[in-house]
Amino acid sequence: MPIAIIGISGRFPQAHNINEFWENLKAGKDSIVEIPKKRWSLDGFYVNDIKQAIEQRRSYCKWGGFIDGFEEFDPLFFKISPREAMNMDPQERLMLQECWATLEDSGYTKERISKKYKGNVGVFIGITRTGFELYSPDLWRQGQNVHLSTSFSSVANRISYVLDLHGPSLPIDTMCSSSLSALHEACEHLRRGECDMSLVGGVNIYTHPSIYVLFCEKRMLSIDGRCKSFGKGANGFVPGEGVVSMLLKPLDKAIADGDHIYAVIQGTAVNHGGKTNGYTVPNPNAQRDVVRKALDRSGISARTISYVEAHGTGTELGDPIEINGLTQAYSNDTKERQYCAIGSAKSNIGHLEGAAGIVGVVKCVLQMQHKLLVPSLHAQELNPKIDFKNSPFYVQRELSNWNRPIIEGKEYPRIAGVSAFGAGGANAHAIIREYIREGKN
Repeated sequence: MPIAIIGISGRFPQAHNINEFWENLKAGKDSIVEIPKKRWSLDGFYVNDIKQAIEQRRSYCKWGGFIDGFEEFDPLFFKISPREAMNMDPQERLMLQECWATLEDSGYTKERISKKYKGNVGVFIGITRTGFELYSPDLWRQGQNVHLSTSFSSVANRISYVLDLHGPSLPIDTMCSSSLSALHEACEHLRRGECDMSLVGGVNIYTHPSIYVLFCEKRMLSIDGRCKSFGKGANGFVPGEGVVSMLLKPLDKAIADGDHIYAVIQGTAVNHGGKTNGYTVPNPNAQRDVVRKALDRSGISARTISYVEAHGTGTELGDPIEINGLTQAYSNDTKERQYCAIGSAKSNIGHLEGAAGIVGVVKCVLQMQHKLLVPSLHAQELNPKIDFKNSPFYVQRELSNWNRPIIEGKEYPRIAGVSAFGAGGANAHAIIREYIREGKN
């Protein structure tokens, strides 16, 4: 059953909404900056030496993609007391705001949902980042009566409570694949008839410096503040922030109800890589299988896919494995080479961890709307360990028209694949296609 995307809202590094995000993508803007002082000071935190940083439990990375005004919130609008709001993780507040904005974008109100659907709307939120609660002990020592809290369940449940929704209300934490796994769950619940519509989202905010230190201990972060997805010299990812929400409905019902349809989710799949050579070492066979499963469920040939929004974290090990897995998955349908563009928004805004997958979906939808493919950055020279010439893929390195593919004389719609792979082995893939109204080009 195809699923329609009928509402979208989001905030991204240096972009307050999806329109600003699109302008940044189209311009090939790198939205990575030094860690703002209002987050935390670099004094005693940053050191420009990997070995020294690890030994001293500091960070050798001082960059990231940050959203402005992450702390701004009007509690009385949502009928929440200021004291309660102060103790809520900013991720919870942001996700609530964007879900409200998504309903506005789709033209639905609480009253309309209650009347038409009896509140039978699910909520599925991808989230993996903690840290806010770590400030409590220092504030207690200062005599402040606060109880800062990070609760993944509350991020989803708060939305259901405030909007009076009665469908499933689930947080999803599969590390970096959280929001795309949440998208899968939302679609599956709709297909089983367990809810009439679904709000799905992902959020990622860095409120405490400890996560940078942890990532540096594992040597996961870029030493120069650039995420070189599929590029030469790839040396790790850059942390990124953002929040995205979407409203989903079965396509046939969305058409019948006259909803605005951004795009169609044709199929999704999730799996796990099992045991590998290390807990964070990806399994190319599992990545192949999850892509293949999504293709089979979609009933779509890989030859008709003309863009892939890759996981593409910009690591020396992970990027070649990803291309290997994709190539194997596509080989069942075609032996053609370099017909499909590939890129990653991480090169623009960093790795949004729990929100990364759904950001990739937004990028694909925007490209479909504007019929353009935007450049993936920092890949002027390609990773020499990736044999693109013997794969179906080429890295999209400039702004260009996204024309519908014509295969054996037949025109196909714009179709994209989106990947998200969790560091613990949980993989997700989605197939998104443009929506073409009957009688429209």
